[in-house]
Amino acid sequence: MGEPISGVVLAGGKSLRLGQDKRRLRLWGEAGPTLLEHTVAVLHTVCDEVIVVLNDPLEWTNLAVRIVPDAFPSGGSLGGIATGLMAAQHSAALVVAADMPLLNVALLRWMVDQQRTYDILAPQTTGDTKSGGWETLCAIYMRSCLPVMTALLAEGNLKIRRVYDQVRVQAVTEDQLRRFDPAGVAFGNINTLADWQQMQHQLAIAGTTHAE
Repeated sequence: MGEPISGVVLAGGKSLRLGQDKRRLRLWGEAGPTLLEHTVAVLHTVCDEVIVVLNDPLEWTNLAVRIVPDAFPSGGSLGGIATGLMAAQHSAALVVAADMPLLNVALLRWMVDQQRTYDILAPQTTGDTKSGGWETLCAIYMRSCLPVMTALLAEGNLKIRRVYDQVRVQAVTEDQLRRFDPAGVAFGNINTLADWQQMQHQLAIAGTTHAE
């Protein structure tokens, strides 16, 4: 590894649309890991430390990772990112959501290896208008973002996209993404039963095994 980096997994969602705790889904069979365990293992392959931000740490005492209670429990994903940056040992943090089973390790490693002349490094796709096309929950954030984040949280403005308007952002372009993820599936997540079923189908097509 080059410059050290922390990994932050955001795992504070309530899974209301799915109707069950998606962090505990076992997409690789009963003998495999939970989705949260898998995500932690993926980050361990590219980061020098891994932190999980969640609101129910007592429910995860068997998770072999550093768990940090959300410092902004009503702050949504923005609060989770800020919490992770405040807890991180290093000035940069690769932040991912806990419900992305097709995270591409080669892409993450490439992102980690880029020179850090930015405040945020994030994938951007022109076909997705949500958040300006930015993939905000698979991105590298520098600790220099914290003043903007905490100010927005104090205002009650929880839109991560507002941070992007006020700091130096470097895009991972669609051409760069296609080198690692030609099928465009790396950022797929699970919010509903239909998402869960589709993800199982995609995992079967990809022949993807869980991270050890």
